[in-house]
Amino acid sequence: MFSQNTFESDTIAVDSVKIRKHSPTLATLLSTAIPGAGQVYNKKYWKVPIIYAGMGTSLYFAFSNHSNYKKYKEAYVTRLDEDETTIDEFDGLLTDENLRTNMDAYRRNRDYSYIIAGLFYVMNIVDATVDAHLFSFPVNDNLTFHFEPSIQLTQNNQISNGFRLVIKL
Repeated sequence: MFSQNTFESDTIAVDSVKIRKHSPTLATLLSTAIPGAGQVYNKKYWKVPIIYAGMGTSLYFAFSNHSNYKKYKEAYVTRLDEDETTIDEFDGLLTDENLRTNMDAYRRNRDYSYIIAGLFYVMNIVDATVDAHLFSFPVNDNLTFHFEPSIQLTQNNQISNGFRLVIKL
């Protein structure tokens, strides 16, 4: 009467809905290929203008400083060529030492601007990766931080008073 053949299977049929996992690797690759694309993938659209403003401003100053560096370098080389028929645009305004100082300052500022643009690029990649890892992190009203008094024993079996940070998820 109650044979095994009359019972139905213990498995429950589940709809074949694919839950797409948010991929930190994809966010990293997107931001590496196109700055800001990882932020778009993470749905953090407001960060894209910050990335492009930072990189664009840095590159603008890099190109501007490079242009001024070339101008002072050409004037400095013209002065040192010992040909009296060539006159630079700063003749009578700046000394040889002033030209060299300006040339060095613009070269240094150009290099710093390129470094800053590179840092914006790297921070774009790191931000996209971290945001992708934290994409499904539970943020709700139950998340709390608070300090509690703490009494602990040290290695010497002495009492140590202090506070500890308690995080409740």
